Amino acid sequence: MHQTKKYAGCRRRPLQAPVAPPPEPEPPYPKVHGITGPINEDLPEDADLILTKTLMDTIRSYGVHEDELAQQTRERIFKDLEVLFKEWLIEMCVEMNVPDIVREKVGGKIFPFGSFRLGVHSKDSDIDALCVGPGFIERKDFFSSFYQKLTAQKEVTDTHAIEEAYVPVIKLTYKGQEIDLTYAMYPRRSVPDTVDLMDDSFIKNLDPICVRSFNGYRMTEEILRLVPNVFTFRHTLRVIKLWAKQRHIYSNILGFLGGISWTILVARVCQVYPNATVATLVTKFFKIYNMWDWRCPVRLRIVNHSDCKFPFWDPRFHKKDGTHAMPIITPAFPQQNTAYNVTASNLAVIREEFQRGHVITEAIYNKSAEWATLFEQEELKDKYQHYIVVEASCLSESQSLQWVGFVESKIRHLVGILDRELWISLVRADPKSFPGPTNLHNGEATSTMWSLGLVLNQEVVIQGQPLNIAASLQSYTEYDTKCTSTQYGRDGYGLEYQMLKNLAEDRTGRRQMLRNKTAAGADTETLYDLRRERGQGPGAYDKL
Repeated sequence: MHQTKKYAGCRRRPLQAPVAPPPEPEPPYPKVHGITGPINEDLPEDADLILTKTLMDTIRSYGVHEDELAQQTRERIFKDLEVLFKEWLIEMCVEMNVPDIVREKVGGKIFPFGSFRLGVHSKDSDIDALCVGPGFIERKDFFSSFYQKLTAQKEVTDTHAIEEAYVPVIKLTYKGQEIDLTYAMYPRRSVPDTVDLMDDSFIKNLDPICVRSFNGYRMTEEILRLVPNVFTFRHTLRVIKLWAKQRHIYSNILGFLGGISWTILVARVCQVYPNATVATLVTKFFKIYNMWDWRCPVRLRIVNHSDCKFPFWDPRFHKKDGTHAMPIITPAFPQQNTAYNVTASNLAVIREEFQRGHVITEAIYNKSAEWATLFEQEELKDKYQHYIVVEASCLSESQSLQWVGFVESKIRHLVGILDRELWISLVRADPKSFPGPTNLHNGEATSTMWSLGLVLNQEVVIQGQPLNIAASLQSYTEYDTKCTSTQYGRDGYGLEYQMLKNLAEDRTGRRQMLRNKTAAGADTETLYDLRRERGQGPGAYDKL
């Protein structure tokens, strides 16, 4: 019998389309550390590493690094101050009769910021520190009660409270170390050791002075978060700070750039060259900023300012912000321009130094120059034909430091006024002051002087127009007198302006004085008064 073949449980499978191979994995997107992606992520070559080593050897010869013992001393001093601060908070709680449970948990903390926190401080750098206390202990208590506690310590000298400053500060010296202390109130009843000050939400409900006090620390922390490699960032910043000081363009108070501005500029270069060596970063620093259009701000990140009740930098909302010569914007809320006081003349000087640095660093990579050339110090007393010398004198030695600091803070306003003069094309203030004459008031007064180099407008000189800046000095006199009368009494303070044709020949002479105002009540002399008194015609000062 024929048997039928069985295919039990066997079914014909449907035809399937061939399986496509898995797609090739896409290359990972570069990590963005700033407002744009990186320009170059190449790893360093041997030549870059060799140049970095020679650069590190060069800056080490300038003594910018602090040894391990000095670093440990700074850290101990910082801890001592935090102990004093916490003791004071408990004393204030007892004095205010707050509940024991609040007193026991009041906490308190001191945060370092600035160059010390960034790890780029030098031997002579001070320590910037933010003292954070609970919301019920006010700022006035810090500047009265804690100030008294500090002055009572035998290790503390040279205490000075500046409560009216834009950011109120107590300046002191502790065991020989200069320290600047600011204070801010945390809006809680206690300040735990784990407190997070980087949250923007708690900042929005504080008073403006507290916000400004917090911002020094918050800016520092944001910068450290936003750079791809903290190690190379720190060493690059050390190089740029040394260069800026050697070239006389490191001074926020005189209208150049201060530490925070240089820090942001370096951090931005680090963001776009995340894998570069220090030598490469320094070279790119000068290349980028040599060709930078300063109508465009330098910023590390975009901050949301919706519902912000505090002033913040944004030309779209504040037209005055669009007039800033050099916008370098802070990365913390609310954003500010750290270089708002840079004058037109100072921007021209800085750009000239960027160009010089670019030429030298390119030559270094081409093996036709050495790193030491970059840090050559220029003698400004030999560079200009005409100078204005500002001299601040004070009868009281104890008040001299405050008076000198006050006068120095107003010099940039004189530079700004002279910038608008038809006869002058550039004004350059030397950040380094020098001692004045010692024979004032029978040797009882001390004095400090600053020099401002002048470049005359050659078109005006060729046309034969006389040099006459009396109107500008008179304008500054009125501004200065107003500031002086509101902050200082008249007795014992002196301020003089001189114009010298050759600073190298006579830095302390009294010839060719333009204005002489003493705050002790003497009559103010103007340029024209001096001419008449000496029997000289209008042309006597025109050919300085």
